[in-house]
Amino acid sequence: MAIDTKELMKHVRRIKVFTTKLVDEHISGEYHSVFKGRGMEFDEVRAYVPGDDVRSIDWNVTARMGHLFVKRFCEERELTIMFLVDISGSMCFGSQARSKAEVAAELTCLLALSAIKNQDKVGMILFSDRIERFIPPRKGRTAVMRLVREVLAAEETRRPTEMGAALQFLNKVQKRRAVVFMISDFMAGGYENELRVAAQHHDLIACPVSDPREQELENIGLQEILDPETGQLFLLDTGSRLLRDAFRQRTVAEEEARNKLLKKLRVDTIGLSTDRPFADDVRRLFHQRQRRKARG
Repeated sequence: MAIDTKELMKHVRRIKVFTTKLVDEHISGEYHSVFKGRGMEFDEVRAYVPGDDVRSIDWNVTARMGHLFVKRFCEERELTIMFLVDISGSMCFGSQARSKAEVAAELTCLLALSAIKNQDKVGMILFSDRIERFIPPRKGRTAVMRLVREVLAAEETRRPTEMGAALQFLNKVQKRRAVVFMISDFMAGGYENELRVAAQHHDLIACPVSDPREQELENIGLQEILDPETGQLFLLDTGSRLLRDAFRQRTVAEEEARNKLLKKLRVDTIGLSTDRPFADDVRRLFHQRQRRKARG
């Protein structure tokens, strides 16, 4: 079902107002201190002065000029921020005021606005069981709002999730190292190898999105359940304690396995839920990375 354009733009503006305030008041300075440039880049050569590191001497210029010159470097500030966003059918779900897709759009807007404010470029890969859209990295607030529109406009996608293919595509189109926020409910399997490769090439940050009703079944008797990724209907007896316990155990086991994999690959995580604000979760990650950096 197509989303009404007026409603979509109204939603986009609401998210922009909400996230702009968070960026200005809380996030921007912390983002700048956490996400530095890729390293050092050449700036200029200058005459050697006593005390300069002899390893920085530019011997080619020195030979031409007849006296010592050294290379000067500065921090390469500009970053590329990529958002790898799941728009499969399960992301449409939300038992609270927001769906998981809306949370994904809000987080994308928050982080993208922070990136643009720091002169970084932002791009996006939208995926389900295929690559739905690739938006190359760009600068400017117009680029940010396009990302948000694309996430929201795809909210009604009814397709399963294939994370391995999305990660392979990321590595194919993004050759240079980037900061990658992977926003998904991670309702998929078989992506471990692709995740390992992506984590080696990029600064990968996992952003799993969940909803309270996906953690535990509510006891409401016989209930028809729709699988948003296949369209299949299931009749479940949620009054069965055995069924509810099995559902909870499976959910916990899947979450533990995912977290174990992310920890093994040293992938940072921002846990998100449809029933709570996420600004504190973002800042918590920033603080963790600052402390880690301070320890060297």
